[in-house]
Amino acid sequence: TPPAADRVGLWLERRAARAETDDQGRRWLALDYQVVNAPRALTTLSLPAVTIATRGGPPLVLPAWPISVGPLTPPEVAGQGALQTLRPDRPVEAAPTAAIERRFKGALLALGVVLMAWLAWWGGRNWRESRRLPFARAWRELRRADAASPEAWLSLHRAVNASAGRVVHGASLSRWLDERPHLRPLQAQLEGFYRHSSERFFAGGAAADYPLHTLGRALRDAERRQHR
Repeated sequence: TPPAADRVGLWLERRAARAETDDQGRRWLALDYQVVNAPRALTTLSLPAVTIATRGGPPLVLPAWPISVGPLTPPEVAGQGALQTLRPDRPVEAAPTAAIERRFKGALLALGVVLMAWLAWWGGRNWRESRRLPFARAWRELRRADAASPEAWLSLHRAVNASAGRVVHGASLSRWLDERPHLRPLQAQLEGFYRHSSERFFAGGAAADYPLHTLGRALRDAERRQHR
């Protein structure tokens, strides 16, 4: 069993053992030691004694072996040419950044132009849609009207009729929704709207508590998502 690779004292480290064969065919167990510290003056050290157990006989016993270790360089330098004492770090000259700054400013300018163009396009599209799309026009009118006023209810009726290209009644609401499946999730609110509208205009009922603005905003949002 060869000794394990490990630190050996303050100065040495034992490497992994290896087997070698010489020119006469004899096998040797080689142990390498690495010097990991350098003394300030010539010093005598000892490779540690090693005992290696064997299967077929007595253990192999290696006694301690003295070695000498010295510093790599003398403590005092010659003081000639580049052989000087330790000097401070040399300051590094600043790299030229004018070209980088110009490219950075150009990139910021281009980004600003793109953002302004996008904002102009987005605002123009919303402005056009608010005047072109039926429910967007109705929502613009609803925001300025009282939910209990006849004008508010009529503006939503006109938006439904404009989107269908014909007059839509409560009885034809389902067919209109079949043509516009993106509004199908609002079927219950639309049926309530037509029911309250009939009570208001034909049965003399009041519908002031109906959430007309909520329905108008939901229709505007569904219309906007459909046209994106």
